[in-house]
Amino acid sequence: MSRIERFEDLEVWKSSRSLANSIFNATSVGDFARDFALRDQFRRASISVVSNIAEGFERDGDKEFIQFLFMAKGSCGEVRAQLYLANDRAYLSDEQFSSLTRNATELSRMISGLIKYLRQSQLTGKKFKATA
Repeated sequence: MSRIERFEDLEVWKSSRSLANSIFNATSVGDFARDFALRDQFRRASISVVSNIAEGFERDGDKEFIQFLFMAKGSCGEVRAQLYLANDRAYLSDEQFSSLTRNATELSRMISGLIKYLRQSQLTGKKFKATA
């Protein structure tokens, strides 16, 4: 099994980046672009998902990574909640809402799967390895 050396190689990080970019695109047009409060909070939540995955990975420890993954999962839930608010305001088309909700839900599942994997593995991270 190959070893992941960079957070950029994680599929979960790639998916979170894609979702964040989709959210930036969706919030840049029409009435959504003028609803500064919801637009900015929506963007910050999506940024939080991407950032927490990267920061947790860079901590080099499984327990810290898991902690940051839980924060990323929470922010992903925030993104999903904001999707409903944006849909209620008719800022998104039905197709946009469905696609973004599906992507955010799948991302949340991916994060949960990585948490489960890390909890069951013997991996502890670089900083826990004995030095000779």
